Amino acid sequence: MAGLLIGLGGGCGQRSGAADDEDPRWERVRAAMVERQIAARGVRDARVLEAMRRVPRHRFVPAAERDASYEDRPLRIGAGQTISQPYIVALMTEACQLGPDDRVLEIGTGSGYQTAVLAELVGEVYSIEIVPELAESARRTLEELAVPGVHLRTGDGYRGWPEAAPFDAVLVTAAPDHVPQPLLDQLAEGGRLVIPVGPEDDQRLLRIVKSAQGIEREMLAPVRFVPMTGEAQREEKE
Repeated sequence: MAGLLIGLGGGCGQRSGAADDEDPRWERVRAAMVERQIAARGVRDARVLEAMRRVPRHRFVPAAERDASYEDRPLRIGAGQTISQPYIVALMTEACQLGPDDRVLEIGTGSGYQTAVLAELVGEVYSIEIVPELAESARRTLEELAVPGVHLRTGDGYRGWPEAAPFDAVLVTAAPDHVPQPLLDQLAEGGRLVIPVGPEDDQRLLRIVKSAQGIEREMLAPVRFVPMTGEAQREEKE
């Protein structure tokens, strides 16, 4: 599984080319999305809110779903996968407690939307996608938007990206029935793992913080994600 660095340019005046040459109506509906769906529901991190205002979600969904891009729901992106609703993207991003120099591992690139939001906030994003056609589609979109500092890999994310570890945060966008030990191992001291865990009808979004004293777990919200496939399905439940 070879890594690929993409998007070495930035075309938008800040981190990425996210808002370049788009219809002004998208900017208006995106601002409304942030105000009504995200800020109104308790997301307070100003940097996260600004990233959500900037990244064009409509560029990461199929043409048939484009008119629904900024609605408060997940959307199908093919291969049995979805792009999470905007609120969940913002909630998980805020839970990672990111700084501008952080290095983040994302398990489940999907459409690349969460990847682009992370890239607005940190120095480097390492992202792994198990479905080849989704990985290629995300790569194309992220390149078109000139999103900087993103490393993409096609493959099973259960064991993370050990040669690039440690990471300040790990964000997982599919739900295993247990927390993968390799992802905990690849956290830096003080690192945060944000992950949905559990069967499809009873999942919980967890934030796990690694410290010198051990591991602390916090339940953030009930959620519903697609299951993590690959090795996660073969491992015994902890």
